Amino acid sequence: MTQTYDDTQDTGSHGRLRDGIDTAKQTANKAVDAASDVAKRATQGIEANPLGLLVGGIAVGAAVGALLPRSEKEKELLAPVGARLGASARAAIAAAKDAGRNELEARGLTKDGAQAQAKELFQGVLKAASSAGSAAKQSATAGSQTE
Repeated sequence: MTQTYDDTQDTGSHGRLRDGIDTAKQTANKAVDAASDVAKRATQGIEANPLGLLVGGIAVGAAVGALLPRSEKEKELLAPVGARLGASARAAIAAAKDAGRNELEARGLTKDGAQAQAKELFQGVLKAASSAGSAAKQSATAGSQTE
């Protein structure tokens, strides 16, 4: 009888082992299916919006680059490039300012021109107010003489 009990126990252990293997296979298949679905959706997203992928990649690259410390070799190699880029940017800004200033001057929109126009406008307003006051006074004087 002891022999039968051991056979039954072995059969039960073997069955549980098979159940475990089957469960592991099913879980692995589900994981593969899920990974495949994610890959398909990612591919569709990339095909629909490749520019978004590019921007995302640049953002991730910039973040990683900002977090990593610079090596001495990078500093040595990139310092001249940074200096040239900085000088080019300063030159471009100066050229843009000059071009804008020249365009405004060509249209008569200089600081002195604006001040002259404001002064002329203010004098015009004063003259109009004075003329209106004089006209009102003459009208009132003429109206009182006719009475």
